[in-house]
Amino acid sequence: MPSNDVRILAQATVPTVAVGAIAAVVSGVVAGGEGAIGAVVATVVVILFMGIGLYVLQRTAKSLPHLFQMMGLMLYAAQLLLMFVFLSIFKNTTLFSPRAFAIVLVVATLTWIAAQTRAHMKAKILYVEPDPSASAKGDKPEKSGHSS
Repeated sequence: MPSNDVRILAQATVPTVAVGAIAAVVSGVVAGGEGAIGAVVATVVVILFMGIGLYVLQRTAKSLPHLFQMMGLMLYAAQLLLMFVFLSIFKNTTLFSPRAFAIVLVVATLTWIAAQTRAHMKAKILYVEPDPSASAKGDKPEKSGHSS
């Protein structure tokens, strides 16, 4: 992964892990051990789903830029669908608290999205690739606007 992608991934993962840790402590106090386990599982699920999604989206942007917007919409829809499937599969589990799991899943997802949005806003990503031959020669770009 290029350094911008790794930086965005790290800037989205760190706040999500922090929120997950706080949620695990709160869930452990409120719902006991099952609540803490549910919070940890939810945080891991969000990091895996959203991290893989970010990776796939970045790969698509580089290899098939004309499909980027459609792929992003499809990816987020698929992630939500997979999370609902995961919730329905573990709805009646005794391994962890489903209520704590569901609440932390939503909170961690919102944290990831906010952190990823912030990381993209702060990233200095070029929209147009500069011509490497012009910069290597030291040529100055021609003026194309009015001279008045």
